[in-house]
Amino acid sequence: METSLDEVRLKALMKETLLEVLEEGREEFSQLLLEIFEDLALSRAIREGEATPAVDRQEILDIIAGQA
Repeated sequence: METSLDEVRLKALMKETLLEVLEEGREEFSQLLLEIFEDLALSRAIREGEATPAVDRQEILDIIAGQA
């Protein structure tokens, strides 16, 4: 099956557009990636927390205060 000239042009235009967006919006893109990673980390922490036994609130406060 041959790739038509239109498909080749479309692919090249899409690559060019993506590169342009990344170059022009580098800071915004970096922020977006950072937020994605933070959301993934939070989601993982929540899942891990759900799989552990519950702890008394005072025990947590004591740990934070350095009394544990």
